[in-house]
Amino acid sequence: MHRPATTILLAVILACAIGVPALAQNSGAAVRYSVQQRWDLGPASRWDYVDIDPQRHRLFLTRADRVQVIDLATGKPVGEIAGTAGVHGVAFAQELNLGFTSNGKSNSVTVFDLGSLAVKQELKVSGVDPDTILYEPGARKLYTFNGKSNDVSVIDAVTLKALATIKVGGTPEFAVSDHAGRIFMNIESSAEIVVLDVAADKVLARWPIAGCEEPTGLALDRAHDRLFSVCRNKVMAVIDSKNGRKITEVAIGARPDAAAYDADSGTVFSSNGDGTLSVIRQLDADHYSAATLATVKGARTMAFDQASKKVYLPSVANQVFTVLVVAP
Repeated sequence: MHRPATTILLAVILACAIGVPALAQNSGAAVRYSVQQRWDLGPASRWDYVDIDPQRHRLFLTRADRVQVIDLATGKPVGEIAGTAGVHGVAFAQELNLGFTSNGKSNSVTVFDLGSLAVKQELKVSGVDPDTILYEPGARKLYTFNGKSNDVSVIDAVTLKALATIKVGGTPEFAVSDHAGRIFMNIESSAEIVVLDVAADKVLARWPIAGCEEPTGLALDRAHDRLFSVCRNKVMAVIDSKNGRKITEVAIGARPDAAAYDADSGTVFSSNGDGTLSVIRQLDADHYSAATLATVKGARTMAFDQASKKVYLPSVANQVFTVLVVAP
């Protein structure tokens, strides 16, 4: 839906980490984002992706050799999934009551019960260093995107049997599904988007991203067929998901590593390792305007909660593993 530029209120604010807002606009009503909470969760550790189980309102934090699970209402730990060496990401199959972790050091997937968090099984994958992990509910397939073997492992999520290995010709990063038979992934090493056919488990298309260096985070606006790819040279590329045509680019912070899209407000988020969160307003499908919110250095990955509209940003501050909670 086209929104005239005169109806858009957007302020760019760069300041201290706690409580300083970035402004955005949704259908004529201003939305103010600020860092509203800070959860300290123990000694510093390495981390990667952070994911949300929306049904149980839990935050899953990957912490090198384990996954820490946090209650979103209280910010308190409620459990842990151990034995996940080099864990990168988490995926959820709600109808199967199963969760999955991608374990980069052991080239495996840990299968666990979503309710109890009890580990059910560990599966070896066909590739090396499974990184991003994605569950496709329509096909009931699980995908791991393997950083060191430049391929994708496909697993039947019901039988937990390997189905296919898809060569993608470069280092895969974030991936998203259109829930209509296609998966899109960033190829960091060649600055491309690769499109997979879910039914056939094969590559459908390769789209170079002009003006983008080392794309990492990827988000999708399914209603308007727009992909948002964040790039290491401080731009977010907006791509037509029907044909790979680059629509525009938007300035973002340095060292981005994750992206998210809120369809309700038409807002794209990019979490940046330089200590900023880029809050990008979708004026219409082809036009965007950006604001910046200060976070903390290193807060490069994030999870977005569609229900509460909160953004969760892990980092390390003063040798403490910390999650910042950004909310409207």
